[in-house]
Amino acid sequence: MPELSRFYGIKICMYFEDDEQHHKPHIHVFYGEYEAVLDFDGIMLVGSLPSKQYRLVSGWIALHEDELYRAWNEAVRGKNPNKITPLTKR
Repeated sequence: MPELSRFYGIKICMYFEDDEQHHKPHIHVFYGEYEAVLDFDGIMLVGSLPSKQYRLVSGWIALHEDELYRAWNEAVRGKNPNKITPLTKR
């Protein structure tokens, strides 16, 4: 399971060839004991996250949508997607 990014204790991953269960591009998000699957519109498909972390991930998705689609296309072909820049404090 390639890790795409990590910030503020949030780990974002994308599984290889993971298009059978959800049938749409998505990421797996881990934060402490929380796990969730979000699509590239920021909609939670499965699981849960605290609201603050959900907002952070949703914002990150919006900033990196093109990179996420490129990563998805690589991952469903069984290739390792590139890392994506994490959120940082300004």
